[in-house]
Amino acid sequence: MAHNFDSTVLREYDIRGIIGETLGPDDARAIGRTFGSMLRLAEGDSNPSPTVAVGYDGRVSSPMLEHALVEGLTASGCNVLRIGMSATPMLYYAEASRENVQGGIQITGSHNPPNYNGFKMVFQGRPFFGADIQELGKLAAAGDWADGAGGTSSLDILGEYVERMLEGLVDIPADALNGLRVGWDAGNGAAGPALEALAAKLPGEHHLLFTEVDGHFPNHHPDPTVEANLADLRALVAEKNLDFGVAFDGDGDRIGAIDGAGRVIWGDQLLMIYAEDVLKTHKGATVIADVKASRALFDHVAAHGGEPLMWKTGHSLIKSKMKETGSPLAGEMSGHVFFADTYYGFDDALYAGLRLIAASARLGKSVTELRGAIPEMLNTPEMRFQVDEARKFPAMDEITQRLTTNPGPQVEEVNATDGVRVNTKDGWWLLRASNTQDVLVARAESDTDAGLERLIAQIDEQLALSGLERGESVGH
Repeated sequence: MAHNFDSTVLREYDIRGIIGETLGPDDARAIGRTFGSMLRLAEGDSNPSPTVAVGYDGRVSSPMLEHALVEGLTASGCNVLRIGMSATPMLYYAEASRENVQGGIQITGSHNPPNYNGFKMVFQGRPFFGADIQELGKLAAAGDWADGAGGTSSLDILGEYVERMLEGLVDIPADALNGLRVGWDAGNGAAGPALEALAAKLPGEHHLLFTEVDGHFPNHHPDPTVEANLADLRALVAEKNLDFGVAFDGDGDRIGAIDGAGRVIWGDQLLMIYAEDVLKTHKGATVIADVKASRALFDHVAAHGGEPLMWKTGHSLIKSKMKETGSPLAGEMSGHVFFADTYYGFDDALYAGLRLIAASARLGKSVTELRGAIPEMLNTPEMRFQVDEARKFPAMDEITQRLTTNPGPQVEEVNATDGVRVNTKDGWWLLRASNTQDVLVARAESDTDAGLERLIAQIDEQLALSGLERGESVGH
């Protein structure tokens, strides 16, 4: 039986939809059957029964989807290693740390509302995204599936995963960490149990919020890039006079942070701290950040002897670029951080929290001091505005064409890596099409208020020339 997916669920970086409307168990079964068939074909005769690790987050719909996904995988002839309810990085760890595991699928709605769910995938040690996902859709529609009868086994990986993360502190004397006082907010997401196990083994004093997994997210929405969602953590840090605080998204692969003074440490600012630490032992290394990141980050990497590389937004795209360049560190404004120096190169917010502790200890400065040393730039939040799906990419093509052929006197440089990032004497502005929604994304950064206004006016001018306007900002 062939299977057709709803046109909205096959995204650039993952598969995602609304339970009962665009996504259900039949879709999960077809994903398993097709992914398994693709993996068997890629593995060939040398491995006729490859193994796929499967985990799921704390959403109400996740166990149902997991059951159907496993049915599909085993029907394709793959064996399944079930790791159960877990943060996404635990699934990545199960796949990366075992030679006898050839693929991985995590069922997660990430930071989307509770009625959403989806699938993040790893295929033979690399991200499965973009053209892979489109190919999966085509093969499912054709019913082009392998047949077989794979087996299942279960693995409790939590203890092993926590011990592996703790290796990130192995070179730091315990007495350097004993006075540490940190707040943590799991946001009722899937990282809660792993956070409890990790905090119990860390030196210092740790205060935990919302570690009970609850797919209704009763305390706040689990997206640490939205400042309002950090209010509980900020209050905890202030009330207990903690050194800093760390928050996670719903599946534990994105980090947010607050310093001891209550200031948000944004994704690019965290990367500045991590880069300063990593570049001490990896001199001249490439450090990758997405096109939304502050100019201050790229300058900071260069000042500490690294090679800054600006790349396309999207965790799968960044991971692929890391492998290509051999980069030990990469990150995004959205809080995905990737360590490949002494870790596996996947995005793991729990490990990133631990590495913030390590960086502070190795650099001999508190997280608040490190945040305070970062230059204060004036920048807009990420402005996201609705543009018809059929119009967003053509409009960006027009804007890119205009700016690269006739940029005008105020434009110093145009970077078309992902949309357009335009440098002027006032700073820079960015305009790009989202790969996951029918929106354009804009951002600008300057040293002065007047400069920021001029940059935003340039964005508006380019939009107007393509018959668009920067409407009211919409959410993720």
